[in-house]
Amino acid sequence: MKRIIITLVCFFIIQGVLAQFRVTVQTPSYDSGLSYLTYHMGKNLNISDSGIISNKGTVVFLGKDTLPAGIYAVVFPGKRFSLDFFIDGKPGQNIRIEADTNNLVAATVTGSPENELFQQYQSYIGIKGGLLQQAKNSYNASTTKNDSAFYEANYKKINDELNEYRNGIIKNNSQSMMALYLQTMKDPDVLNAKPVTRQDSLDNYYYYRAHYWDGVTFMDSRVIRTPFFLPKFERYYNDILPQEPDSIIKDLDYKLLLARTAPDMYKFLLNWATDQYISPKYMGQDAVFVHLFNKYHSKGLTSWLNEKQMEIINRRAYMLMANLIGAQAANLEMLDTANKPISLYQLKSDYTIVVFWDPNCGHCKEEVPRMDSIYRASWKQKNVKMFAVLSEEENLKTWLEFIHTHHLEDWTHVHETKEMSDAVAAAQKPGFRQLYDVVSTPIVYLLDSEKRIIGKKLTWSQLNDLLNVKWSQKK
Repeated sequence: MKRIIITLVCFFIIQGVLAQFRVTVQTPSYDSGLSYLTYHMGKNLNISDSGIISNKGTVVFLGKDTLPAGIYAVVFPGKRFSLDFFIDGKPGQNIRIEADTNNLVAATVTGSPENELFQQYQSYIGIKGGLLQQAKNSYNASTTKNDSAFYEANYKKINDELNEYRNGIIKNNSQSMMALYLQTMKDPDVLNAKPVTRQDSLDNYYYYRAHYWDGVTFMDSRVIRTPFFLPKFERYYNDILPQEPDSIIKDLDYKLLLARTAPDMYKFLLNWATDQYISPKYMGQDAVFVHLFNKYHSKGLTSWLNEKQMEIINRRAYMLMANLIGAQAANLEMLDTANKPISLYQLKSDYTIVVFWDPNCGHCKEEVPRMDSIYRASWKQKNVKMFAVLSEEENLKTWLEFIHTHHLEDWTHVHETKEMSDAVAAAQKPGFRQLYDVVSTPIVYLLDSEKRIIGKKLTWSQLNDLLNVKWSQKK
């Protein structure tokens, strides 16, 4: 019996030594059920650990690895209630939480100085937030100009006090997690509150952009485990920064350089940028993804990715390299409808439209005749030529019938035999699918007189709009 007791004591001592984090939750609200220890990352709560609540209302989360700094949350059974708290990332984490889900505002978190400041902040904004709402309700219900002015001034006074309190935390606790998070949530001041001229608006924009990241360092990974960093980050790249690939590339490279000393931040930024630009929202931004591949992925700087993920990235990059906006389009040497050799570069025109299509493709059946109608009505007279590539050689007979039925004789139609494609593969050269990223049909490119790519993956209406822009620029 004595030996069993000694063994148990040794087990708990060893377990205590090995545990680098311990989060104990005491709640009168539950005597059973599965609870989770989670952390904020991006737009989701990610599970770090789980545990069953005992009949005494206690659950203990523990592990041998120190938890990275960030905002964590205990999710109670049923997933209806959760409680946020800070973990500072330092070794020897031992935090105790006492929380009643009927009054989570009164919850206490001990064992971390960071949480003391967080709880003080929550208590203060809880009071001020209620006063702000009262002032807002009173303003909305006011019936006289004097009342409106009074409640508006009162609202401003309370809001100024709240901002002053936040700025005090940032100033007096500059190294704290609370200060870092308040800086991240902070929006830059407006340079010209009432812009009059266009220059005033431009000055506002450049000032706002220059100060958007004030107080936020990309050499600190603590900020990524919060619910507000990703929205701020995405807003910057989607709405604030110019959408030209060169601007995005320059900005990302700078932030990734800073983040090299903060591995989690570096990983977060590169993963986000890769996902964002592998299938970009705007034409031409795939150049950002190709740049990321050339500078980071292909150099072995993304060791956390598995083999399958790297295979997807590699394959996508090689599909895009030859067809970036501004690049010289690859020449296509194929056979026409009479099986005579002809190449893309033989066509001399101000603009060339390259269409990859298949007569059995439902979308192609709609788009190709529409494209031909506007080609005959407008494009042809302005020295535009059509170069149409059959994507599936086995549909050769149907292809010829479709061309004849829809009177597409003004186009240059080409195809590639199986022997030709096999020869290209045997020579280890890229085929037209890789050169032009043909993974579906129809795929449409617009080339200038020197066969440089100026538009790609366009609908016939987008193509028409782009051509009209180009013609107007020439005028």
